Amino acid sequence: MRISDNAALVVIDVQNAWNDQDYFPPRNNPAAEDNMARLIDTWQAAGRPVVFVRHDSPEPDSPLRPGQQGNDLQDFVQERRGKGSGPELFVTKTVNSAFLGTPDLGRWLDEAGIRQLVVIGIMTNWCVETTARMGGNLGYDVIVPVDATYTFDAVGPDGESLTADELFRATATNLHAGRFAKIAPTAALVQLG
Repeated sequence: MRISDNAALVVIDVQNAWNDQDYFPPRNNPAAEDNMARLIDTWQAAGRPVVFVRHDSPEPDSPLRPGQQGNDLQDFVQERRGKGSGPELFVTKTVNSAFLGTPDLGRWLDEAGIRQLVVIGIMTNWCVETTARMGGNLGYDVIVPVDATYTFDAVGPDGESLTADELFRATATNLHAGRFAKIAPTAALVQLG
């Protein structure tokens, strides 16, 4: 696997709300934040572009709605914004895909000649997977280090629960089998960085 000199790291929805254990069910992958931080640091040190994405929920009871502390980026991400020598973009969105946010992510990538994306963040099977799928559909070379993501247990329409680990594995399988994205560990991407 090769990482292009201008591959963009897309950091999805790493916001305070996800830490609210009273609101969200159990999560997986406790190493996710460390892996996200390593990738951001690697991208910034190399002068590669980094895109920070924030979900601004329109739902009145969501802890991710604007004006709430839960909407803020987590400290380890916020303190890294503006620290790299490469280009940086901040996107806000109200849906799952970062490609449907403001400003227009696809236009920014295309104007910069960026064709490769590394997508990390929260939640593995929602906004990370949706952004990766859409990026693949739009013709970008997408890489997802799933160990730099996490998700939560969820209940399906049949009332049966799937664990965060099951959903995590399903996302990696969906992206790989559907050829939406390549799956790679953070360590491999940091080495190539």
